[in-house]
Amino acid sequence: MPLVTTPLPSLSPEGRGLAAIRTTCAYCGVGCGISATVTGARSVTIAGDPDHPANHGRLCSKGTHLGETVGLEGRLLHPMIGNKRAGWDKALDLVARRFRDTVAQHGPNSVAFYVSGQLLTEDYYVANKLMKGFIGSANIDTNSRLCMSSAVAGHVRAFGEDVVPASYDDLDAADLIVLVGSNTAWCHPIVHQRIRARCEAGAKLVVIDPRRTETAAEANLHLAIRPGSDVALMNGALAWCREAGTLDERFIADHVTAPEDFWDTLSDGHDLWTVARTCDVPASDLKRFYELFAATPRTVTLFSQGINQSLAGTDQVNAILNLHLATGRIGKPGAAPFSITGQPNAMGGREVGGLATTLAAHMDFAAENRALVQRFWSSPTIAEKPGLKAVDLFRAVGEGRIKALWIMATNPAVSMPDAGRVREALAACPFVVVSDVMADIDTGAFAHVRLPATAWGEKDGTVTNSERMISRQRALFPLPGEAKPDWWIVSQVARRMGWKSAFAYDRPADIWREHVRLANYRNVGRRLFALPGQGGGGNAGYEEMAPFRWGGTPFADGRFATPDGRARLVPVAQKPAPAQLTRWPMTLNTGRYRDHWHTMTRTGLAPKLARHRAEPLVEVHADDAVRLGLVDGGLARVATPQGDSVYRVSVGEGQRPGELFVPIHWTDRTSSGGRTGLLPRPLADPISGQPGFKATPASIVAVATRWRGFALFADEPKRSPDCLWATRVTVPAGSLWELAGDADPAVLDAMLPAGERIEAVDHARGTRRVAVLAQGRLVAALFVTETGELPARDWLIGQLAEPQAAPSLLAGRAPGVQVDRGPIVCTCFDLGLRTIVAAIRDRQLADVAAIGAAIGAGTNCGSCRPALARLIAEEKNDAA
Repeated sequence: MPLVTTPLPSLSPEGRGLAAIRTTCAYCGVGCGISATVTGARSVTIAGDPDHPANHGRLCSKGTHLGETVGLEGRLLHPMIGNKRAGWDKALDLVARRFRDTVAQHGPNSVAFYVSGQLLTEDYYVANKLMKGFIGSANIDTNSRLCMSSAVAGHVRAFGEDVVPASYDDLDAADLIVLVGSNTAWCHPIVHQRIRARCEAGAKLVVIDPRRTETAAEANLHLAIRPGSDVALMNGALAWCREAGTLDERFIADHVTAPEDFWDTLSDGHDLWTVARTCDVPASDLKRFYELFAATPRTVTLFSQGINQSLAGTDQVNAILNLHLATGRIGKPGAAPFSITGQPNAMGGREVGGLATTLAAHMDFAAENRALVQRFWSSPTIAEKPGLKAVDLFRAVGEGRIKALWIMATNPAVSMPDAGRVREALAACPFVVVSDVMADIDTGAFAHVRLPATAWGEKDGTVTNSERMISRQRALFPLPGEAKPDWWIVSQVARRMGWKSAFAYDRPADIWREHVRLANYRNVGRRLFALPGQGGGGNAGYEEMAPFRWGGTPFADGRFATPDGRARLVPVAQKPAPAQLTRWPMTLNTGRYRDHWHTMTRTGLAPKLARHRAEPLVEVHADDAVRLGLVDGGLARVATPQGDSVYRVSVGEGQRPGELFVPIHWTDRTSSGGRTGLLPRPLADPISGQPGFKATPASIVAVATRWRGFALFADEPKRSPDCLWATRVTVPAGSLWELAGDADPAVLDAMLPAGERIEAVDHARGTRRVAVLAQGRLVAALFVTETGELPARDWLIGQLAEPQAAPSLLAGRAPGVQVDRGPIVCTCFDLGLRTIVAAIRDRQLADVAAIGAAIGAGTNCGSCRPALARLIAEEKNDAA
């Protein structure tokens, strides 16, 4: 079946696109609109779309630098069977045959799909339809299970349907904004800009987070609560509001149902002092929050992974929803609970049934829903019950119950909890298919078949952001090599399994129209999710689709999606704090960095993004560092019952004593350490199935090294470094490797390419410096020392792009006085810490606005503004 693609703008002889293309960002759930102008075969200029309602032209650092990630470096561009290249027909026939034979021999529940919020809605729809309606199993789950499934479960318990009852417009109307478990300044920067603008107009900001994050630094009040004590905090707020007389009794009477003993459960253990002890915060701060909440009807509570990624995540979500329902702060401008999603299309996956626990179009597995969907699809069967959630799915793979697994657009060998056990399961699975953009990912090493999928800039379809806004993601470039869209790949397998007419799609618009029809099919007020009027206009209407938000203002009429139309207050109780374990005395938290995304297959290609946090750090409170002998910039081994990994140490005041924070992004392909996924327990919330990434028992010990150093390469080294610590960083014109070891550093010579070598050795300091030249140009360099100093990296990195290496190459700097710009603070304008500090001092800059006016820092995405404010404060303290 031919693949019909959208025509792209023709290029002039100079390679410049005729017009900008309106599309949507590839990263977080904010769903920012982008105006992309193609400037060459694989180059594009990126700007924010001023007409998109999600961002009004603003972009964060990741979105701003999307143009650096559209090259074909490392791409999978043709099908692979084992280690051999194959044609599409052979690869698709094999996949179809193995899945068909496995189902015939072992039943439909012996196969599974594991999909991703990176898929477009059309991709998701086809995969879900094949698994649930034709194979007849619900064993399709998504990596969105790891980030927002507790919000889904909480919404269903309270509202009867998975509906986010808020929009970004509510932020503009709120008088109080409460952020719970969200470092919004880093993870959703454009939303944070909107929050900041509202606060500048007089709204208050409360941040509830164990960590003193960049977001917390800008808050009017920061509650650094004990991890996992959110239920006690929110129940206490509800008890306070009841005592203060600020419940909306009329709204409760008309629109809310509560169990008979619901209010009795709040009588004991939710006084101010008890909650303060449970949450480990000063009672005065807690009282200030409660008073502020009770007195502010227009309150928006945004929550994210700090709430969801918990063994009690669903209860924590319902504690927030209870508070808003009981105070009537829902369905009104500036008053709503707001789950902000992590991935660009996590919401779209929820709409079409990408989760194992939903059928399709916000329907569950009730008999009438199963009959309706089967009738609509004209399918031979329909899944009878929910399938395996992500953690259980991979456990079933390891136990041999899943015998054929198809993984699409995600990297579970890195991202799943207890990832070491996941790798063992993948290695034992009889048949693994991986559809992905990149050729060399950790999960791909376990695949029997690898299928080349399209990347952002080649995809064509729709996505739904955190506020239910559906936008088009449009192709910028022709499909490279033999890469194909995910919907096409799945459809072709379905056709080869015998279901040709049901999967006879020629283009994404065909799938969109079917999705719209199913959303509306016999849906006369049964579900809030509906898309009336959105399937018309033919292919041209689909191409021209403007962003729109489904659902209007949910619950504005006080009617919910439950059988009786009333919302539910759900009794939830704080679980006791886990006992302190002698062997695992620390609590490990995991999360994101500002400029990286998931496992860095995209952001790792962008030199400007790579430098903000070049290595995986374990963040430790200063008191713990002194007690445990940890040194800022040194190495430490973090261990849990599941495994251990080495990190660079970052000492500060951002963590609570006894707690650690590590990032999720690094893989075997980018570092010898920093493998965070293998550390958390494979335990999940019993209702949502979402893993608890935020509070793993752990230990940490210092790691001694004999030497430290770095290497630079114009081309990838011929082999990976054989040493204790190695982290790869993309830089302009090549790569930088940060290194450290406890054995003979001579083993690093194996990394260096052939060529003319110049070398300098200082035996007294144990220092060695080597440069490799080709026709006078620097192609590699190695700097190692045991007791001496290492030069700054920036000037040497610049030498990789020079046609002739400088004579002072081994000195590590140009002749004369050189200023090291320091670690990158502002990625948008590529400004380092020392550059910014020098500007503050030399120009006597008094605030963040003055820094922006002088050198631009903080004026684009704004996510560095908290860091700039901290630098201003430090300079004022130093001056005082």
